[in-house]
Amino acid sequence: MTASPTLGKDLTGLEHMTPEQIRLILDTAEPFKEVSERPIKKVPALRGKTIVNLFFEASTRTRISFEFEAMRIDMVVIRHPSSGAAEFLGNRIDSNVINAGDGKHEHPTQALLDLLTIRDKHGKIEGLKVCLVGDVLHSRVARSNLWGLTKLGAEVAVCGPWTLMPRGIEDLGVKVFGRIEEAIEWADVLNVLRLQLERMEKGFIPSLREYYRVFGVTPERLERSPRAITIMHPGPMNRGVEIDSRVADGPHSIILDQVTNGVAVRMAVLYLLAGGRAELADAAKRGGGE
Repeated sequence: MTASPTLGKDLTGLEHMTPEQIRLILDTAEPFKEVSERPIKKVPALRGKTIVNLFFEASTRTRISFEFEAMRIDMVVIRHPSSGAAEFLGNRIDSNVINAGDGKHEHPTQALLDLLTIRDKHGKIEGLKVCLVGDVLHSRVARSNLWGLTKLGAEVAVCGPWTLMPRGIEDLGVKVFGRIEEAIEWADVLNVLRLQLERMEKGFIPSLREYYRVFGVTPERLERSPRAITIMHPGPMNRGVEIDSRVADGPHSIILDQVTNGVAVRMAVLYLLAGGRAELADAAKRGGGE
């Protein structure tokens, strides 16, 4: 009998996770959707746990590990501008560490909720054609999505200006489209990425207006698709830049589902790291209102 997969101590990224570990989180998140809709979102497995959110703007200092241990913290959720910060911290403290975004590296929980939303919509991930559109260069969401999608059997592509593509992106086994029209013709799902203007210096794009003219996801462009494309966006959106409001609020958009699934996925991650198991998720659901 094969042992059930576990997450290990930390969740720092999807690159080194197995497909079974990713599916474990998605399957565990399903019963938590009902819990996430309650006014009081209680999960018995987390009762008595101390969870700290660390959202840094300046760099961390190594002394923080000693402070954590003294405080008897069970879990740390960290967002940091330096790539590798979550793994650095996880290697130095006994507490569970969850990466909420590290530099341009990964944002695993966002990718997991994207995967769950795609699976809910299409009933599968394997065999789907998913294209990440826009600012791939600065997007940690794109990297986590790329790893997660390929591990679960999707075909993955990227589309955007060459100035916003990481060097060597094609070596990761993804298709690269230089025109949004080509991406729309190919894809089942478009995950439209935000232009991260705060991370850009001059020269990446001529102007916001020009970007929208060339790469904006508009109803007119979607009408030329041979199939009904599912539209996603990790948010926050630059409406009228990377995506038209008529698309974001239109019938093919599952952006609101992404928001809803975000709560369930993060509850599942906390539950599993706290020692819960997938087969006990239903019990957690039943006991959630205690």
